[in-house]
Amino acid sequence: MRTRPSLRSLRSPRHPRIWFEILLIAVSYWLYSLVRNAVPEQKAAALRNADWIWSLERTVGLAFEETVNRAVNSVTWLIVSMNYYYATLHFVVTIGVLVWLFRRHPGRYAATRLVLFATTAVALLGYYVFPLAPPRLMNGNAFIDTVMLHQTWGSMASGDLKHMSNQYAAMPSMHIGWSLWCGLTICALATAPWARILGALYPMATLVVIVATANHFWLDAVGGMACLAFGVAVSCAWYGALPHRLPKQVRQSGTSRLRALRRPPALAPELTAQAGPSPAGAAETAPPRSSPPGG
Repeated sequence: MRTRPSLRSLRSPRHPRIWFEILLIAVSYWLYSLVRNAVPEQKAAALRNADWIWSLERTVGLAFEETVNRAVNSVTWLIVSMNYYYATLHFVVTIGVLVWLFRRHPGRYAATRLVLFATTAVALLGYYVFPLAPPRLMNGNAFIDTVMLHQTWGSMASGDLKHMSNQYAAMPSMHIGWSLWCGLTICALATAPWARILGALYPMATLVVIVATANHFWLDAVGGMACLAFGVAVSCAWYGALPHRLPKQVRQSGTSRLRALRRPPALAPELTAQAGPSPAGAAETAPPRSSPPGG
């Protein structure tokens, strides 16, 4: 009779299955894109919120986005590289870290993946409650839309692709949420010093990119960090520990241990040889017993 899995067993890390993970990630990203793009493009509210953010940053003396945007745009090769960075690494690095976790840290994979999923899920709430225009779409043309100016291929913010993506879902920045997830994961689990250095630099470089390309305010990055903190809290509450503190390898499940115990042990070849012939063989080769006297 099969028993229902206990809550404790459900919360124990299991060895990830490749087909399930590919399906889960594909479906999850599809749902994320569907919900994100289903948020009504409240242009008027998004522009008002952008003006408010810009005013707040100027009040605290940290409105540096326009200066960075115009300075980097003056170096064509640099701004074009940043445009492609913004359009591609967001996906490439995140998927790469997931694959690395799957192969090298299976015991920590599920908990770390839950951080990413919870971070992304709560970000959808931000898109609903606080529509925000990116700096490049603000009124007054104070910022340079580097994607449109240089016609970056593949960007969801240019050409026909911009109609497939909600242009007013800038708060929080998932470029920062995901890149910080990648960076912290690499710094916590990688052993090579160069890998840790790259892990630390990746979210910093992403912050420069989102500001230089006028796709986000720096306060959007703060929103992304807050979403990541929520994701970490959810994972810790479920697994009872930070992901990097969980065992690297998955422990053998109770079912697997039971099957191993039920399996008859195999004798080593040398023990089999020392055991001699089987009883049938022994009967064939044993010398005949002599008859008792008088038989």
